[in-house]
Amino acid sequence: MKKILAIAAMAALTAGVSAYAANPFSDVTPDDWAYQAVSDLSSQGVVEGYPDGTFKGERNMTRYELAQIIARLMAKEDQLNAEQKATLDKLAGEYADELANLGVRVSNLEKKVGNISWSGDARMRYINNSYADKTGTHEGWDGRMRINVHGQVNDSTYVQGRLVNTMKFKGDDTSTTTMDRLYVNHSFGDVGIRLGRQDVIFGNGLIYDDFYDGAQISYDKDAFGITAGYGRLKSGNFADRTYNNYDFFFTKAGWNGSFAKIGAAYINFAGDDFKKAYHFDDMWGINTVIPIQDFRIEGEYWKSNADNGDTSWNAGLGYGKINYKKPGTWKLDATYNKVGDNAYLGLYTNQARDFMNKSFKKDESVEKVKFWNVTGEVALQKNVYLHGEYDFDVKADSKDLDDAWTVSLNYKF
Repeated sequence: MKKILAIAAMAALTAGVSAYAANPFSDVTPDDWAYQAVSDLSSQGVVEGYPDGTFKGERNMTRYELAQIIARLMAKEDQLNAEQKATLDKLAGEYADELANLGVRVSNLEKKVGNISWSGDARMRYINNSYADKTGTHEGWDGRMRINVHGQVNDSTYVQGRLVNTMKFKGDDTSTTTMDRLYVNHSFGDVGIRLGRQDVIFGNGLIYDDFYDGAQISYDKDAFGITAGYGRLKSGNFADRTYNNYDFFFTKAGWNGSFAKIGAAYINFAGDDFKKAYHFDDMWGINTVIPIQDFRIEGEYWKSNADNGDTSWNAGLGYGKINYKKPGTWKLDATYNKVGDNAYLGLYTNQARDFMNKSFKKDESVEKVKFWNVTGEVALQKNVYLHGEYDFDVKADSKDLDDAWTVSLNYKF
């Protein structure tokens, strides 16, 4: 598109925005049909000419140049009417990549492109999860889609929700859709307060992916962060063990430095009934990830106040780093896990978590499980990656469990 035509269209978009229009360019005269449009946008600071004082309206405009104009218009969004804002939103979405290259951060862009932004992921997975108990072998195909909804209320407040649909493709034709997160977040500088149903993740992932109804307050400054929260677990690996009947308090802190990532956490369940039922009522843990060039050393340790002093820990080595937007990037991790019954909330691998839950529920004598886990991921296309897990040498007390594995295709959008 000729530059002069694009500027005329932009001037129509900003009609009604007052500015003092002077003759800005030597090659644009009052006799030119687009003189007023060029003058108005120049006075508003939306368009700029060349160092020699010319506009060069007959040359073709690049997407990058048009993105520069859109970015400047976004800064004046509060002066536009509803129809003009809607048009600007469409332009910002069309030129999102160019705007990002200009330094308009994605988070800022989402705030400008309306008040609501969407993102999500999906997967198609095959499970082969054998375990030595009465049920024999469990396997099957399933799918999942998760859609995140982010509503920006103002510069310091947003509402976040997540819709999840799960579907089994073998032996069960049921499909369920739920909203598993819904919370509001208020920011006061480096301090944030969050209320509602939200996720809670501890450490490197030995305890992860649980949701609770409650409140938390957090402080993040540079590489350091600390969070404290109180509520009741509603879903996830921790809650699956019926801990969701009890209120709990937690605090966690972490430091993410250039040579290591270090974290610590404490969890306490309220009331005496929990300890009577599960033989413990608090846990603490530490974790670390140490990068060494393309390698990383990972480890995590948890201990409860159970009478038998139960502990859980893992240690592993990883190599590579995956970037889901760059095909061909990959990572591989091998970890040894030793998990005690009274220091167990959840595992960071889908398969290990699944047979651990079932084994504990089927056989109350199971107290400790030990196994090796190998996890790998590779980006096949932009935002498409293959994920695989294999758990082997699995021992539950004196009982040997069969190996378990899963493979899935994953999509981000």
